[in-house]
Amino acid sequence: MTQESAVRTVRQYSAKPISGEDMEKLLEIAGDYRRVKNYVYERYGGIGSLGKLYPGYTVQNEMTVCGLRAELGMPSVYYYRAVFDALGDIKSQWTRTKTAMRKAAARNENLTEADRHYLRFLLKVNNAFEAVLNEKLPEGKPSGLPEAVQAQCDALAEASDVRRVHGYLRRQVRKHQVKLSTERADGFGVTERAYRYADHGIYLATKRSRQRVFLPLTDSRQYTGQLYVKLFPREQRAEIMAAVRVRVKNHPDYTNRVGIALGMKTMLTTQEGHRYGTEFGTLHTEYAEWLREQSSVYRRNRADNAGRKKYTAKKHRKEERLHSYINQQLNLFLQNEKPETVCMVKLPPPKAGGVNRKINYSVSVWQRGYIRKRLLQKCREQSVEVVEVLGKGIGTECSRCGASGSVEGERFRCASCGYEADEKTNAAANALKRAGEGQIKIIGTGDSDK
Repeated sequence: MTQESAVRTVRQYSAKPISGEDMEKLLEIAGDYRRVKNYVYERYGGIGSLGKLYPGYTVQNEMTVCGLRAELGMPSVYYYRAVFDALGDIKSQWTRTKTAMRKAAARNENLTEADRHYLRFLLKVNNAFEAVLNEKLPEGKPSGLPEAVQAQCDALAEASDVRRVHGYLRRQVRKHQVKLSTERADGFGVTERAYRYADHGIYLATKRSRQRVFLPLTDSRQYTGQLYVKLFPREQRAEIMAAVRVRVKNHPDYTNRVGIALGMKTMLTTQEGHRYGTEFGTLHTEYAEWLREQSSVYRRNRADNAGRKKYTAKKHRKEERLHSYINQQLNLFLQNEKPETVCMVKLPPPKAGGVNRKINYSVSVWQRGYIRKRLLQKCREQSVEVVEVLGKGIGTECSRCGASGSVEGERFRCASCGYEADEKTNAAANALKRAGEGQIKIIGTGDSDK
């Protein structure tokens, strides 16, 4: 066992229906939480506030004196949690923007290699990035950086077309940067000072002085640190999410490199043809058809519908059944295959359109995002490296000779070398092969897909 740790999100559930009065108190906090986040998004989401985002204490000080907390009458334990949640979202959005810009620059044939090198420098150094966006450039290039960084900046700027790179960077920011906002008011973050575990439940602070809402829980576990409370007012219940650190396991006997392919019928297939989750297709189809039928019934009877409490409860049970099966099969995969490295295809985003409505609906509720998320989490906890490879043409390429083959039904055939195999087995073998050839999209130890 190593001393490394990984973060896992655990959930607790309210044991009894929450009264209307208590739910109103919690929803009031959630509404204020949303308002504070939107205020921060609006005020600090633009380029003019880039210099205030790191480490964020300037924002905290300004939010202290802006008067919003007094206006809302919001406890500080919720107010500042909302501020830093919003700041985290803004930072994440800037990270996504910079990632998109790096990809766009790599594809742009009008940029020289020196231009790209300088652009990557600007994206990496926050002070330089801010200076370019806000045009704080007295000599045409960022200044006022630490001595060693300034020397590198000057050298890169000298070799590139500074004006063109700066203009390109500003255009790309306008294209990719999104101003955040949220309409959701069904949850809020909670710091340690805002809750107390006792009496087989949890007491949550409210906006009323010395008044707390008590939620009995279905278990007696107690956590420390920050929590997140998700509210379900229609079902009169709540979920509490806690991020806990678990010790990462190190298995000396996990030495294999395993290629895998995910599917809708069989959940996971390896390059050797080992299958895990063979009942996944049946369970998924049952779940998708039930959802489609319930959606149709709801649309037909919307005017006379008395509520969706029973529907929501049954949907939750079906999802839990499916998720339980997925987790059990992933555990079995890791135990049997003993992988040091798992090689898989970087899945593309879902696309609209398809064969027919029934199939389209089934694809739209395919649990591939959940499967990938749980696989990455389990790999992180077991010290298993995950390599995601480029997926273009992976299903029709022969894993033996590399020629283009054909897929008939679920069988792959290569006319060039005569190789024949299950389609998913061939795709899994190609994932392993491409990882070895360096056609890699992402490498990590169960990296988050945020």
